[in-house]
Amino acid sequence: MEGSIAAQVANFYERHPYPAPIDDLESYGRSWDALRRRAESHLFWPAEPYRDDRSILVAGCGTTQAAHYAVRWPRSQVIGIDVSAKSIAFTQELKQKYALDNLEVRQLSVERVAALGESFDHIVCTGVLHHLSDPDAALRALRGALAPNGALHLMVYAPYGRAGVYILQDYCRRLGIGHTDAEICDLAASLKTLPPDHPLAPLLRSSADFASSAGVADALLHPQDRSYSVPQLMEFLERAGLAFGRWVRQAPYLPWCGALASAPHHSKLIELTAERQYAAIELFRGTMLRHSAVAYRKDRLAQNAVVDFDGDTWLAYTPVRLPDTIVVRDRLPPGATAVLINRNHTYTDLYLPIDERQERLLETIDGKRTIAEICGQSGDRTLARDFFRQLWRWDQIVLDTATAVVTS
Repeated sequence: MEGSIAAQVANFYERHPYPAPIDDLESYGRSWDALRRRAESHLFWPAEPYRDDRSILVAGCGTTQAAHYAVRWPRSQVIGIDVSAKSIAFTQELKQKYALDNLEVRQLSVERVAALGESFDHIVCTGVLHHLSDPDAALRALRGALAPNGALHLMVYAPYGRAGVYILQDYCRRLGIGHTDAEICDLAASLKTLPPDHPLAPLLRSSADFASSAGVADALLHPQDRSYSVPQLMEFLERAGLAFGRWVRQAPYLPWCGALASAPHHSKLIELTAERQYAAIELFRGTMLRHSAVAYRKDRLAQNAVVDFDGDTWLAYTPVRLPDTIVVRDRLPPGATAVLINRNHTYTDLYLPIDERQERLLETIDGKRTIAEICGQSGDRTLARDFFRQLWRWDQIVLDTATAVVTS
């Protein structure tokens, strides 16, 4: 049965390459500079000095993802694997067109990654494991290919926000809707007649997945699709010998961010362990579509570098601003001089008002100076601690803790 499902998945992507192939990487490459690379590096490796030459595996690379990483990290060696020959062919075309000498692509399933005979500093596997017949075997294989101090970027579907998707998947199965172009075209047209209060309706309005026939097919006609709640994801990692590190964007999961910070249940939430907080907030928000997490080997050699604002270690952290955050100065709440928004957040309550003193601190972040150097001898340390912790929780900054780890 598992072999049959694997064959169906492979055939599905041969017929419907996803995401839709592109032939232009110019604009994408221009958006990635040294600052963005450093911010991403410290998101995954806060306690290690910045490097831009790590080995990268993109597992289940689709039509473009491995090429994207090769453009982002020109000094890194990137290998992309995918079960689809057509997806590999599209990636090869991009490699040749843009002379991506740091990119290698192989037609290979995630479960067989050991056949590469290599280990990797950074493994990226997003939107893949939930489509496999044996996700546990695939995740164990990735763990086996992860270098001792490597980082895994994992994204899997979440169940509650995809309720409408699963309803329509069942609908399509009951009608026997197949994968031909005509059937997908009819399905897309039928989606336009859904009741406006159908659980899928919000996604039809906001998700790019429904803007193309490949996206409609991937969302509603995929032969294998499962999802993971927060507790299920934590168990998934545990079974594979992996330890949860952090969410790629953590503010939606934290009780100190957004509407929950002032809700009556805030005091109850902060009494929970971190994992229980995440699980409860997933239920409270109710519409999470996916979980993007950073994980490490459980036997990792390097110090985990848990960010700690309780002692004095935080003074030696170097804050690095995330490039996708913006400063808004229109229609401000009372007492605010600006509002900070991370454009990757999808929840409208995740905006951070700051006052004049906080804005002065924000403007001094240059990615070079530690918090202690920013504050100076006469700075208000309580204000600084609370503000930088707030910026970190709200995904406005990442922290370079390497110096703090060395000197502690």
